[in-house]
Amino acid sequence: MHDGIELEKRGVPTAVIGTDPFVSSAVAMSKLGGIPNYPFVALPHPLGSLSPETLRERAIQAAPEVLRILLAKG
Repeated sequence: MHDGIELEKRGVPTAVIGTDPFVSSAVAMSKLGGIPNYPFVALPHPLGSLSPETLRERAIQAAPEVLRILLAKG
């Protein structure tokens, strides 16, 4: 979340993807970073231990929301 907020402040449209256990931390970081209500995508946890095929499925699942976030900033 921190990196996404810093990039946004520099004019780089960003879509942050995280997992469900970190939603409250992401919300807190967006407030601390000066962009309250910063949109992000929350996926089921975990991601790091998934097979490439399952990770691809999660990416496909996230893609519409990522696009919605990025297009709203354009």
